[in-house]
Amino acid sequence: MDFELPKELVDYLAELDEFIEREIAPLERADDNIRFFDHRRENARTDWERGGLPTEEWEALLAEARRRADAAGHYRYAFPEEYGGRDGTNLGMAVIREHLARRGLGLHCDLQNEHAVVANNVGLLLMLEYGSPRQRAEWVDGLASGTRFFAFGITEPEHGSDATHMTTAAVRDGDDWIINGEKTWNSGIHAAEADLIFARTAGEPGDAAGITAFLVPTTTPGFRVEEYLWTFNMPTDHGRVSLRDVRVPGEAIFGAEGRGLAVVQHFFNENRIRQAASSLGAAQYCIDRSVAYAKRRKPFGKALAENQAIQFPLVELHTQCEMLRALIHKTAWTMDNRGTFAASEQVSMCNYWANRLCCEAADRAMQVHGGLGYSRHAPFEHIYRHHRRYRITEGAEEIQMRRVAGYLFGFMSSRAPKGV
Repeated sequence: MDFELPKELVDYLAELDEFIEREIAPLERADDNIRFFDHRRENARTDWERGGLPTEEWEALLAEARRRADAAGHYRYAFPEEYGGRDGTNLGMAVIREHLARRGLGLHCDLQNEHAVVANNVGLLLMLEYGSPRQRAEWVDGLASGTRFFAFGITEPEHGSDATHMTTAAVRDGDDWIINGEKTWNSGIHAAEADLIFARTAGEPGDAAGITAFLVPTTTPGFRVEEYLWTFNMPTDHGRVSLRDVRVPGEAIFGAEGRGLAVVQHFFNENRIRQAASSLGAAQYCIDRSVAYAKRRKPFGKALAENQAIQFPLVELHTQCEMLRALIHKTAWTMDNRGTFAASEQVSMCNYWANRLCCEAADRAMQVHGGLGYSRHAPFEHIYRHHRRYRITEGAEEIQMRRVAGYLFGFMSSRAPKGV
């Protein structure tokens, strides 16, 4: 059993670091762009007069970073070579996402809005897997370059974690479909050209089959963003949308009719292993910074690092990072070699534990750094506020644990559920 990372991946991390230092770090420091990352970050990023949306200046800076990363051949790493990518693997993406997050806050990787110089663009991967020829022709180039986006309309106000009981429904009307319902936590909907709406088209509440995905342009009559939900971590791009007699053609179906849940589960597995890796990287960053600070901080004439009260909590967190890293790598490798659904149980393990671990590491970093750690002049409060979200939004940790229990006690199969 070989635990060494592939040499080409290790070499790529060095190539990526060199690009960041050459192209991205100078851009971060230019024209007071550092205001988006220092103690002013939340205020600089948030348009308080426009419903709390991200400021245009902030999003323009992110777009420029994406453009530079794409020009340098990094942005599309995970995509097939024919679309300008490097045929990146799940293992490769997990290692890269951890690496970028472990560098700390910066323009190279800001997880508050899923930005990174190596794209976590699961939308494109889904388009290649489930999109019709017409949909791929329209969307692939824009998705690949990061200049076009579609949002995901999965969660509903009354049905959060249980997608199979959604009340949004679509009924056939000739060659068209009429959609009625409501979705919430539509992240990025303010900039999206379409929303991937999941609606029941057949079956009964709770059935896995009978849910269909529709790619609905946000300009469609009857589609409306009702509000943006302000959160623990601003700015917000999380919209609540309503659909009132929204008419779309049959060609708006994404994937197969009645098989939309497969799209959801594919998205969840691909995204959650990468998110787990990012949370791991952020947790390790908090630990690394705390160790360094404890070595140089000398209250009462003695370094904090000499106190076991400082050492032991960080030792426990560091140990958990090492164990989690091994599980993430194994899980990503399994997905690469045995298919996306082959490690669903382990994806859930990685996801709920990584997000919890990151919050604990950020909290401990605040404690080690004292008053400075609690201030916005240190990055830990930002890391905590952001990653606290993922203990809910990437599938609540209770749902992830329930999923693991389903495999453990034999209520679930490691294969994709029937009907999807």
